[in-house]
Amino acid sequence: MRLFYPTRYFYFVFVCLLVSSIHGSIAQATSHKTPEKPNIVLIFADDLGYGSVSTFFENSPFKTPRLDRMAAEGAKLTSFYVPTPYCAPSRGTLLTGRYPFRHTLVRNPAPDAGESNFGLPSSEVTIAELLKDRGYQTAMFGKWHLGHREQWLPRTQGFDEYYGILYSNDMYPVQLVENEEVVEYPVPQAKLTQTYTDRTLEFIETHKNNPFFIYLPMAMPHKPLAVSDDFYTPETPDDLYADVMAELDFSVGRILDKLDELHLDKNTLVIFTSDNGASYGGSNGNLRGMKGRTWEGGLRVPMIARMPGTIPAGVINHEPAATVDMLPTISALAGARIPSDRIIDGRNILPLLTDAEAKSPHEAIFGMRSDKLACVRSGNWKLHVISPGPINQYVLDPDEIKAWKDPRGPDGITILAPFEQPRPYQYPGITGGVEPTEMMLFDLENDSEEQFNVADQHPDVVARLKAIYDKTTAQFAEFPDAESAYLFKDPARGERRTLMRLIGGELRYDHIPASQKHLLKP
Repeated sequence: MRLFYPTRYFYFVFVCLLVSSIHGSIAQATSHKTPEKPNIVLIFADDLGYGSVSTFFENSPFKTPRLDRMAAEGAKLTSFYVPTPYCAPSRGTLLTGRYPFRHTLVRNPAPDAGESNFGLPSSEVTIAELLKDRGYQTAMFGKWHLGHREQWLPRTQGFDEYYGILYSNDMYPVQLVENEEVVEYPVPQAKLTQTYTDRTLEFIETHKNNPFFIYLPMAMPHKPLAVSDDFYTPETPDDLYADVMAELDFSVGRILDKLDELHLDKNTLVIFTSDNGASYGGSNGNLRGMKGRTWEGGLRVPMIARMPGTIPAGVINHEPAATVDMLPTISALAGARIPSDRIIDGRNILPLLTDAEAKSPHEAIFGMRSDKLACVRSGNWKLHVISPGPINQYVLDPDEIKAWKDPRGPDGITILAPFEQPRPYQYPGITGGVEPTEMMLFDLENDSEEQFNVADQHPDVVARLKAIYDKTTAQFAEFPDAESAYLFKDPARGERRTLMRLIGGELRYDHIPASQKHLLKP
């Protein structure tokens, strides 16, 4: 007769259950699937150069521990490009997946310069519109710069909520707009980074149980630089950019911590990049040039993406990609259908974010200046068809640099920011190398500093890239003319046009201070 031993039996069952549980956990961990509708947080810094984030440039003058940690926990792309070395066209491309020559916004709207008659066409489809159709809650906090009149405002392009400044924070009038109403004027700019971050955290908390898309185009480090009390270091003058970077880095950390706290980290793709290279006071690392120029220092920017469980930790990919890829990549993750009635220039670059050895999906990536195609990057090669121009954004001799005054600098009345601002001698990139000219070819694998023009040694590469250039320019759309809405008399010959110090408080751009009324046209 077989005896029954309860203790031995239950021990056997316990071991079986334990092994089964461990096996199930391992299987679950190794078969993690990207959530069907992941949250998206897209952070777009303003004028933040390649060398301003220390994980991209070991000799960076700035400390960015949270951005460095974000890169270590996710992926960073080291050859990531914007389509223009300045604001508005770059932002249009980020949101539409189309180069400026397709979405037609090729210059910056500027109310104080009378450039107010153009914006991102309503026919363009943005990331926000695609995700809204998928049931996402959408919000934008920060700089828009895609048109500041009623027909071009953010909520016409798929955003449920908007709070921010409609153009650059140095353009008159600097005023905070909520949805379609001015809610603050003038604006103490020291609070902008903190306020935009607070709004982001509130939106995450409110919509934590539903899919959300947050577009966070920060004001900083665009001039005038400004920083809150907690980060300002008056004891070390002339390092305001470092203070601004410390607060920006801290704010990214606050967002990541909130996602971790709410257990949303694995369900949220967070992207950090910039609209163009750095201006004075910043760092473009070992890249030549600066904002406003199509050298690498104007077009190549940091890019970090974090989504634990979907993007492995520590991926570093050196293949060329661009902000034009954001719409297709986000759409693929969210299951959104990209428009089929137009050319989408971007590609889904999730493979580059998950595999350091993955290859670029692009035959070529393009850089523009104004309404002209300027350069082509293909593999390791870069062809400047149009000269990238002199090193300075402002062509000044040493004496002029000393006397230089920013026409849109802090004035203590309506542009409220520290008078301590970077100067033109605080150049952000490399200045040496071959003299700029047309049809220069650089081997970026061996010469990322763009010092040596090798066009004569590689005529076959020049011919191939020029053929790509010609084929692309043949696709250019008609760009709307910038019809000036300027109220002032035309300047005398050889004089610069005076900016209108517009008075804010409403979404209208004809309030002129009494001190300027003598300049009005009769």
